[in-house]
Amino acid sequence: SLSFLHLSSATRFTPRATPINHRARTQKSFSIRSQSAPVLSQDELKKLAADRAVESVKSGMVLGLGTGSTAAFVVDKLGQLLSTGQLSNIVGIPTSKRTQEQAASLNIPLSTLDLHPHIDLAIDGADEVDPNLDLVKGRGGALLREKMVEAASSSFIVVADDSKLVSGLGGSGLAMPVEVVQFCWKYNLVRLEGLFKELGCEAKLRIAGDGSEKPYVTDNGNYIVDLYFKNPIKDGFAAGKEISAMEGVVEHGLFLGMATSVIIAGKTGVEVMTK
Repeated sequence: SLSFLHLSSATRFTPRATPINHRARTQKSFSIRSQSAPVLSQDELKKLAADRAVESVKSGMVLGLGTGSTAAFVVDKLGQLLSTGQLSNIVGIPTSKRTQEQAASLNIPLSTLDLHPHIDLAIDGADEVDPNLDLVKGRGGALLREKMVEAASSSFIVVADDSKLVSGLGGSGLAMPVEVVQFCWKYNLVRLEGLFKELGCEAKLRIAGDGSEKPYVTDNGNYIVDLYFKNPIKDGFAAGKEISAMEGVVEHGLFLGMATSVIIAGKTGVEVMTK
């Protein structure tokens, strides 16, 4: 069900502390809360959502630090609050080398899942968000580490602008990434494309984007096959299971049943979508 509540600018959202059940598939509902905001650019919208998410961070927390343009605003804000003493005793678990470098430059204390297997809160962006709060993530190439860190988190807040909202996953027509081992990558590209043939899927090897035609290599030394859908995925859980069953597939960009809340910044304000 949907309900709309108007909040004052002083109102804060606090995510649930209940551990996430990644296996159970239950009927979901969410509420949307909004507040007015001026017309902003996409980057300003991302920053607005990021600032709202950081309001849920408390001193002493172990935090999962996401990857991507929106997550970068989160890391910047955390660095600012630590430098002014408004937050203290934070430990960050970065989801990529890029985030690790950014956080280190801001003097955010960092650690690993090995030393902190339980994370209080993860904050990250998303490439697509559907009405069930299921996600497509990984266009920044960090899907494996993002999924590991966010699966270990008691709460996972997603921050995004309203362009990321879709009625069904794959509905944006943009890439849904699958991380694969380099060995015989084309073999798996062909199999992945065939798996979703009825959805008009086209599979492409991700290129580095540095002016060369070299494949993009993840932080884990793997390649990424990007899937482009003409029609949305009908059953995300079934699709994820079939992708994961393929030998040589490392991880996929379907993040299902993981988000505890999604903060969306749009032209008319901030909306907090919760289960």
